[in-house]
Amino acid sequence: MLNAICLPLGMTRQDVVKMDELIKERFRLSKGGTLYRQGDAADAVYGLRSGSLKTQIEDANGQVQITGFLLPGEVLGLDGLMNDQQVSHVIALEDSEVCIIRLDEMDRLAPQLPSLQRQLRRLMSKEISRSHQLLLALGSLRSEQRLAAFLLNLSQRLQVLGYSPYEFILRMSREEIGNFLGLTLETVSRLFSRFAREGLIRVQQREVHILDMAGLQALSGTDCS
Repeated sequence: MLNAICLPLGMTRQDVVKMDELIKERFRLSKGGTLYRQGDAADAVYGLRSGSLKTQIEDANGQVQITGFLLPGEVLGLDGLMNDQQVSHVIALEDSEVCIIRLDEMDRLAPQLPSLQRQLRRLMSKEISRSHQLLLALGSLRSEQRLAAFLLNLSQRLQVLGYSPYEFILRMSREEIGNFLGLTLETVSRLFSRFAREGLIRVQQREVHILDMAGLQALSGTDCS
């Protein structure tokens, strides 16, 4: 059920077999479908098995802020565990599938799996780090640095999954990228065109080919991992 992607990075084969006992459910989402909504009860965490998702929060006035984009192998729902309530909406950017790990099952098996507890701590740390990266981008980076850092971060995460870090398809729209980075759609489009003119990338609709990785890293001026 895990298919070596839902949660077990860094776990032994024996522990993965035990972990498989937790994964009794899968859920398929069509593009645009919602996994859970802000305010829903948080009774599970979710491992993205295939596809891609976005997380977003919405205020009382309907103002939306995208807070992240999830790729296969990444886990979501951890931020709702403190108050047993989901703090964001999760929406599929394409047809996707998630593994559902119910909290009561996790509590039952956790004493037998010290590696699970280590894994959850690692994932929570990664979630905090991702939040810090967003705050840094929105608070101090110039617009071109924000987009360069975003593309490099996506490239590195795809490489971990075994995909090419140089060629990939953006599952999110330019408008969604702008919302995430605190930039207007016009600014994002202008920067993509500028990066292409300067020979950093080649862009065809949503397909991106990084031509000058070192140049993009120098432009970002930050650690994008």
